[in-house]
Amino acid sequence: MDRFQAMQVFVRVVDSNSFTRAADSLGLPRATVTTAVQQLENLLQVRLLNRTTRRISLTPDGAAYYERCARILADVEEAETSFREVSRGPRGKLRIDVPPPIGRLVLIPRMCEFHSRYPDIELAIGMGDRPVDLVRESVDCVIRVGELQDSSLVGRRIGTMETVTCASPDYIDRHGEPRVLADLQHHRAVHYFSSRTGRIYDLDFVVEGEVTEVKVPGKVSVNDSDAYVASGLQGFGLIQPPRFMVQAHLQSGALREVLPQWRPSSMPISVVYPHNRHLSPKVRAFVDWAAELFGRCPILGGCEGASTECSFVPGSEGHVRQAVLGIEAETY
Repeated sequence: MDRFQAMQVFVRVVDSNSFTRAADSLGLPRATVTTAVQQLENLLQVRLLNRTTRRISLTPDGAAYYERCARILADVEEAETSFREVSRGPRGKLRIDVPPPIGRLVLIPRMCEFHSRYPDIELAIGMGDRPVDLVRESVDCVIRVGELQDSSLVGRRIGTMETVTCASPDYIDRHGEPRVLADLQHHRAVHYFSSRTGRIYDLDFVVEGEVTEVKVPGKVSVNDSDAYVASGLQGFGLIQPPRFMVQAHLQSGALREVLPQWRPSSMPISVVYPHNRHLSPKVRAFVDWAAELFGRCPILGGCEGASTECSFVPGSEGHVRQAVLGIEAETY
């Protein structure tokens, strides 16, 4: 077995977390897989994996080597695919990751449109509550909200997320409508807390160009976006969700906007991918389609700069609206 094949075997063992499963997926005898990893360790003169009778785990050297191997194999696959797909059009499995509300309310309702345009692309859509490591987890691209700090990523700006402070008519009838920020000390808010740290996110407002966080007492705390909006609809307090999540409720009157003169700051929405990876036809197809989709949606702030690609710069995120999207900002 040559070195390139050995690298493929090693990556498959790590991804499968099992020599046996790796052998089955590759159609090789288990002994061949074991020998390939041992030969790599002998060649590199380092231990790549810790092995016990029940599990395997990467050593620090193994983790570093895995990341390099995964990157090399992905580059080779994309290079080969790009040539094969020139005449056939984009095809293959595309792994993306998006905040759960954007996935449920924006992407999934338009999946038939994407499939009709690109019938040979198989989409695997992750909608977890944590940021993914694109390289380590072999994710092709993600949609993210906010100014990300990871310098190894670049992205295409596709829109802007606006946020609204609102409450149910029943809540306003019982507590009155706040007119100035100082009134909030007499009100209640539905609190959103981090499922990872337990941290409660305060409401925030832009006052004279500066973001101001305001602590508002509350009786209900949740860590799910749907539960957050539902609690607001039930009259448990003020909420501050992304506008696209509650636009229908605002139009029907089930929720009413308050303090519109001090709205929370807006945040960019971008499609993100590793900067050192060739943009394959299937990724390019999704990026272009996502930019078009968000550009057609005024509520998500389709912008003139949506075709600009740029490196992310450090930013400060941590407000409730970003947490509601399922983004643990402090982990970036």
